[in-house]
Amino acid sequence: MTNVPSTSLPPDAADHAAAPELGLGGSVWFQSGPQMLGGAARIALLAAIRDCGSITGAAKAVGMSYKGAWDAIDAMNNLAGEPLVVRSTGGTGGGGTRLTPRALRLIEAFGAIEREHRRFLERAAAAVSALESASNRDAAQSVSVDLAVLGRFALRTSARNQLYGTVAVLVRGAVNDEVSIALPGGQRLAAIVTRESADALGLAQGVAVVALVKASSVVLVAGREDAAARLSARNRLGGVVSHVRRGEVNAEVTLELPGGTVVAAVITDVSVDALGLDIGASATAVFKASSVLLGVAG
Repeated sequence: MTNVPSTSLPPDAADHAAAPELGLGGSVWFQSGPQMLGGAARIALLAAIRDCGSITGAAKAVGMSYKGAWDAIDAMNNLAGEPLVVRSTGGTGGGGTRLTPRALRLIEAFGAIEREHRRFLERAAAAVSALESASNRDAAQSVSVDLAVLGRFALRTSARNQLYGTVAVLVRGAVNDEVSIALPGGQRLAAIVTRESADALGLAQGVAVVALVKASSVVLVAGREDAAARLSARNRLGGVVSHVRRGEVNAEVTLELPGGTVVAAVITDVSVDALGLDIGASATAVFKASSVLLGVAG
């Protein structure tokens, strides 16, 4: 190769030669086979909760509003199928927030993937492949589940409630199909979709689905499921009030169901008082099967 004196370079080439080397940066979504890996913002929130021990401090650390942080926490608990963030109220310390072991593993796993990406994209892909081929079967299954949860964090939707489960029963009809979905805590959720939609989604027994329900579609009834037995709505999910966020007129009330799934409803402040929906009170989320939208991965 012939060396060319720098004086012979065109002006624009000389400018390029003096410029610093370009690097690789920005936000990245990782992919391992059909699974999409994402959720950098939510993983950062988990890490901030771990470091701060409070929602207020964590939200401030990641530049998120207090309400936005609570919404993200509720969504993550649903996406994981079990609690990732555990909150406590009262006490001499004023309550606090802590992460479950599963959440700590997710932070560690995501951090490992990010470090590999910074070194080189090909090495990140190789690292994921190495994890999947781990000789310890239980460890491999745990990694696979954790990666799937990270993939769920990439889902963006305007629906406040994102409930993950598996199709337990599919009843075919001439026009509409009825889908019964098993939630992590053992409760069932019903959805009505067109037969065409069921076929397009590939719905069948055992298929993993996400049920999307707007908070405005959820009605709350004080007490457990039997308190709502005389209502025509198919879905009656009993749980315990985990949080109440009041506004000037309306309030958002979240229920924690068995298994850690969270359901949110928007009702008036007057209704909150009339129903006695304090934290720890039993209540039932009621909504029609026709109010449920279904989605599948891929």
